Amino acid sequence: MQWETVIGLEVHAQLATRSKIFSGASTAFGADPNTQACAVDLGLPGVLPVLNEQAVAMAVQFGLAIHAEIPEVSVFDRKNYFYPDLPKGYQTSQMYHPIVGAGEVEIALEDGSSKRIRVHHAHLEEDAGKSLHEDFHGMTGIDLNRAGTPLLEIVSEPDMRSAKEAAAYLKAIHSIVTYLGISDGNMAEGSMRCDVNVSVRPAGQAEFGTRAEIKNVNSFRFVERAIEFEVERQIELLEDGGKVVQETRLFDPERDETRSMRTKEEANDYRYFPCPDLLPVVLDQAYVDHLREALPELPDEKRVRFQAELGLSAYDAGVLSATREMAEYFEEVRDVCGDAKLAANWVMGELAGALNREGLAITDSPVSARQLGELVARVMDDTINGKAAKQVFQALWNGQGQSADEVIEAKGLRQVTDTGAIEAMIDQVIADSPAQVAQYRDAEPDKRGKMIGYFVGQVMKASRGTANPQQVNALLKQKLDALC
Repeated sequence: MQWETVIGLEVHAQLATRSKIFSGASTAFGADPNTQACAVDLGLPGVLPVLNEQAVAMAVQFGLAIHAEIPEVSVFDRKNYFYPDLPKGYQTSQMYHPIVGAGEVEIALEDGSSKRIRVHHAHLEEDAGKSLHEDFHGMTGIDLNRAGTPLLEIVSEPDMRSAKEAAAYLKAIHSIVTYLGISDGNMAEGSMRCDVNVSVRPAGQAEFGTRAEIKNVNSFRFVERAIEFEVERQIELLEDGGKVVQETRLFDPERDETRSMRTKEEANDYRYFPCPDLLPVVLDQAYVDHLREALPELPDEKRVRFQAELGLSAYDAGVLSATREMAEYFEEVRDVCGDAKLAANWVMGELAGALNREGLAITDSPVSARQLGELVARVMDDTINGKAAKQVFQALWNGQGQSADEVIEAKGLRQVTDTGAIEAMIDQVIADSPAQVAQYRDAEPDKRGKMIGYFVGQVMKASRGTANPQQVNALLKQKLDALC
């Protein structure tokens, strides 16, 4: 039987506010356990929450970025459950009237086409604390620093049909929130994670199959691997005559498998009801319009501009606009050297290769955008050739100079373009290579082009790689042909 996979994602993006969603406690990462949880976060008697206006603005900005409906009124609800890292016994969330309504996100597929994934809604909520099981010898430690941290939960429709589509959607969401600056998207620190809902159904069937939810997956690669395992598990179970149970599962990256955690709760299990301590949030049109005007250029808009204005290919524009940091780095290189295509080639080639080898993000690059732009400019004005440029790049990467010009001068890499100097080197090489000259002279004219490489190599060696290769080729051909 042919099976179809159906996937929906619930993405939790930590909003980049300095304080929590309902209190003034800090959201900074890395503090000692339980040093950033105030009376409101702990749910002590008599305390009242105060909504963080910046969290509201960030949520609305996201809604505008995905062309979503922005309801005039949204309401906070209490989601009731009992767990050690939830000190109040409930989580303040938005169930029935979320702050962002239906929208859509466009993703790029491997074949070069695109697909629109519908977003059902996005709502504001507070994070819970964290249970720590290591180093407690059979006990559990509770860190409440994250309790009350503002989250935007982005809920998609079940529109994805493969693990790669799901990863592409997650990358698109990551790109949007980081471009907007509403989240740093740092998945390693928990700033962005997602719950993956997966089901399978016979191809052509309209009704959805029973879904399993894989909780708290925190990398693009893990999302793909978790989905691939879960799809295989469900198909094998169904083909063996079994039934898929609606449940919550976790992904174990070390074993590359999902495992059951608990049966899946329904909404009524949480006894949602409007939070009596928080008034409804009412947004007037002037407020929404103000936030709309302040939106930055978003990834799709930047990609289109890179193609239309800079003449980049669809692939190059897509890669260079994928993250805000990459786009800003590329644009500074382009501004310094003045050539978009060469800038793209160096950013996606030499720089990207070095970053990948060292496992570095572009924000941690030892070579600044200005340094790379100056290096590319020296290639363009024939100060150095391509081989020397790679030496300069490596020197800059290793911190051996503050600028390309300093490295060029220190290493004597300035390209020799003086015709007289090049001719002198060529004459010496020809004089030192009588056997090769004889072979060249005796060869058929159409085969001499391949033979000239030996002479070019000798001249470049004599010049320590600084001779202009185009001049060397032209002058060599002229002098060798004159001997025939």
